[in-house]
Amino acid sequence: MANPLEEMYDYEKWATNALLLVGGLLFGAVALNVLGIENPLTDFLYQYYLDPIIGESSSDVGYNTINTLTYAALLGLFALALAAWLRRLGIDPSDATILALVPYVFWAAFGEVVEDAGMFDVTLEPYFVSPGIHFQTAVWVVIAGAAGYRIANSGSVAEEELGTRVDSAATLLIGLQIVIYYLSIDSGSLASSEGFNALPMALFGITAFLLPTLLKGCLTSFTPVQRSVCLVGLGGSLVLFGALCSYAATFPDDLTLWPLAVVIGLPAVLAYKMHQIGLPAASELAERGFVAGILPPSMTEDEYEELESPDKDLIESLRNKAVMASPAVYLAVSGQLLDGLATGIGIQEFGYVEKHLLSAEIIETFGTAYAFTGIKLVLGALIWYVFAILNFEHRQQHLRILIAVVILAVGMAPGLRDVGRLALGV
Repeated sequence: MANPLEEMYDYEKWATNALLLVGGLLFGAVALNVLGIENPLTDFLYQYYLDPIIGESSSDVGYNTINTLTYAALLGLFALALAAWLRRLGIDPSDATILALVPYVFWAAFGEVVEDAGMFDVTLEPYFVSPGIHFQTAVWVVIAGAAGYRIANSGSVAEEELGTRVDSAATLLIGLQIVIYYLSIDSGSLASSEGFNALPMALFGITAFLLPTLLKGCLTSFTPVQRSVCLVGLGGSLVLFGALCSYAATFPDDLTLWPLAVVIGLPAVLAYKMHQIGLPAASELAERGFVAGILPPSMTEDEYEELESPDKDLIESLRNKAVMASPAVYLAVSGQLLDGLATGIGIQEFGYVEKHLLSAEIIETFGTAYAFTGIKLVLGALIWYVFAILNFEHRQQHLRILIAVVILAVGMAPGLRDVGRLALGV
């Protein structure tokens, strides 16, 4: 008999089926186009999705109401469906998984700025604009996770050799990124121009390749899957950051560094303060075997609401502070502030234009981009409040992680991209 705790929720089944339907429609539209058969499905696909992506790689435009709503819906569906499959695979649902995924937020942001700077050749450009960048990021996460998962579950690798095998796999995947992205940059017009300084790329590329060896004694609390994912993300981030440093070294007069101090510094202080405020409460709950917002195994939300016990009273008295110590919360909240600051400074001080429809509407309504910064801060407070009051069943822990990752993807990642552009002047 199947374990009822491993059965899919109805919403997970609906999300999976919806994604299969979308995949089928996409395949059908592309197939009909390849066959040269004119049809409204293919026309719709190109008009609202593919043509804007191609246009964005060259002119930084590409959002419309249709594709914006579609991308938002797909992101939510992916989170719901993926939570079920991660649970079935037995992936660790703790906060360590969130920390292992954080490097990919920087990876995506760095990659977009490299594309903004015109460093990639035409082959890779479309893959570093939204939504292609999100799918590409997910591919690297899946490949790195699959490598770690296979090593951990092979049965032929001794416990003491797991770390070495994972590090070797991570080194190969980092090396693959160096080859793919640096060859593309080398083929681009910028790297071929006179005066291009490739030294930072070389130094960061070497560092990235050696990263698993350099961090051999670190990340010991991570599972093999988490370690593989984290190392590949960190290494890839260094690869792309090296490209940005080469751009900065080539055009030093275009650098403006003060936005980095404000846009990254203030959210970093907020994240640190939240963690420090929440840590005592979270530690007290951990001593009793509890995590704020996560119910014990086999307990449903309704059962928890009806429960009367000293343990519940303790949880309720500490949960508002305890959730602040979780990276799912303090990174999500600080990421909103980061995005708000980057947008406000970019538009008000540097003359950038907001391309996201809802954000542009907010800025136009209030007449200043700094109003968007304030709204983002309010949104961050709302995120904290929602995590403080929500109770995730024990088998919904993966959904909790993915919700946090989605918030980082639409908050922190765009903010990092924006401040990267401001700093480099692109």
